[in-house]
Amino acid sequence: MQLLTCENVNKTYGTGDTMITALNHINLTVNRGEFVAVVGASGSGKSTLLHLLGGVDRPSSGKILIEDTDIAKMSEEKLAVFRRRKVGLIYQFYNLIPTLDVRKNILLPMLLDGRQPDEERFAEIVKTLGLSDRLNHLPGQLSGGQQQRVAIGRALIYRPAILLADEPTGNLDRKNSEETVELLKLSNSRYQQTVLLITHDEKIALEADRILTIEDGKIISDEVVKR
Repeated sequence: MQLLTCENVNKTYGTGDTMITALNHINLTVNRGEFVAVVGASGSGKSTLLHLLGGVDRPSSGKILIEDTDIAKMSEEKLAVFRRRKVGLIYQFYNLIPTLDVRKNILLPMLLDGRQPDEERFAEIVKTLGLSDRLNHLPGQLSGGQQQRVAIGRALIYRPAILLADEPTGNLDRKNSEETVELLKLSNSRYQQTVLLITHDEKIALEADRILTIEDGKIISDEVVKR
């Protein structure tokens, strides 16, 4: 079952002689429950693609459908709500609120929505992430690996349609990088979470079900990973 569809998605910046094409006629489908890695050199367009899929930026033209909803046509207000409820975002630099403890950072999307958290799901997530004894800690009291675990928990708490991870291991050492990827794989298998991971690390990309390669704003290959 298709969860995500991109139809002739283009993204340009500037006009005339200064116009830069970041994405060029991107056509893509991702099925529910897939784990997809996106690789490419710096400046290839992979982060731009993720920002469009996450509703952080808008395409210049084309359609982006998540669960049959074209997010490119949404108003800013509706898009903000959709992003909070349907898209889990994980970044390289965690983006945690330094004055909030671990519990509140994880629950932030629900707190912003004025919704009561599912305490059973919350307990399961923090146990899976190994954060049960860190709930009252502030981000500054955690290691980089622990902060990234909190970011993963925040992304998962709302049961998003898709989890988008932009170089989530880029600021971590090898051990914490491997643990972070294992947690993404676990969320994919345990919660049937659809994951789209951007990485420059070929070893990490090989942990996915599919690898998309982007070059000069175009998808030049789409390969199933053979086990």
